[in-house]
Amino acid sequence: MRRAVGRSSSSGHSSPSSGRGVRCRWAPTCGASCSIRSWHPNPMTAPPAGSHPCRMSSSSPVTIPTISSSPVEPPWRRASPWPDPDRPSMNAPLVGRRVVTTREVPGRLDQRLRELGAEVVHVPLIEIVDPPDGGAALAAALAAIDRFDWVVVTSRHGAERVGAAVPAGIRTAAVGTATADVLSRLTGRPVDLVPSVQRAAALVHAFAECSEAAGDPWSILVAQADRAEPTLVEGLRRSGHRVEVVTAYSTRLRTPDPDQLLAALDADVVAFASGSAAEAWARAIGTRTPPAVCVIGPTTAAAARAHGLPVSAEASEHSVEGLARCVVEAVGSTP
Repeated sequence: MRRAVGRSSSSGHSSPSSGRGVRCRWAPTCGASCSIRSWHPNPMTAPPAGSHPCRMSSSSPVTIPTISSSPVEPPWRRASPWPDPDRPSMNAPLVGRRVVTTREVPGRLDQRLRELGAEVVHVPLIEIVDPPDGGAALAAALAAIDRFDWVVVTSRHGAERVGAAVPAGIRTAAVGTATADVLSRLTGRPVDLVPSVQRAAALVHAFAECSEAAGDPWSILVAQADRAEPTLVEGLRRSGHRVEVVTAYSTRLRTPDPDQLLAALDADVVAFASGSAAEAWARAIGTRTPPAVCVIGPTTAAAARAHGLPVSAEASEHSVEGLARCVVEAVGSTP
């Protein structure tokens, strides 16, 4: 299993919106663009210019650098202006608004919406269960994990099921900083690769740049849901990598009880964080929705529209925080 190679890295700036990386923080020194997202919250502890990961000569082997998965949070995320979610300010943008959330259990989205003043109606439309084989395929892959160069997860559920089994010699990648945080906590080290845009296609682009610098294709284990989109796996295979896919968990659609349905339809907005939740809504309720429908990203938007649901707004940042902000932008005026 290869760990170091001797090709020079590619340079050339890529915009964050393309999902291919961000401008290198060493750029004033080397004039290069990093193909992977390197976060150094404390510039006093950042590597010196001489150790810049983009400085790869064709005559000496290099190793793809370890990349931190935890960016410095923007100011609006560091502290809530309403620290007690049960007593938000009367000036909070969602006071008087009723918002439906649909994840399997109440979580950070529900908390954030309450901080913003909303009355949250939690209607669980999905549940996470073991895969049909009871996890046998995942256990077999993890038992032979040393044959992989990378382990990739696309959600926190996948991270929770593989993180503790990944040894230090194998690199990790994740779609999204929330997933990377879970994976980092379980492995005890930073995640090596997280795309600047929280989408599977962005991770494919990031891998393409890394592998161009490394020179040879990698052996990659992808742990994902049974209902995962094929974008990531197909993209990695098109790039020439050897990809093994394992179902780490299954997403089961749920049917809410009649009282939950009535409460959901009486809300001001419904927030979908997955395409599976949008599908479950359509199966249980049909195409009737609250006045506003907010979705976490383009994949969820496509799934909602495919089942006849109108999409009012899509989060520009494909995360829980981005979805909360999307709800504010959609219905955040004082009633």
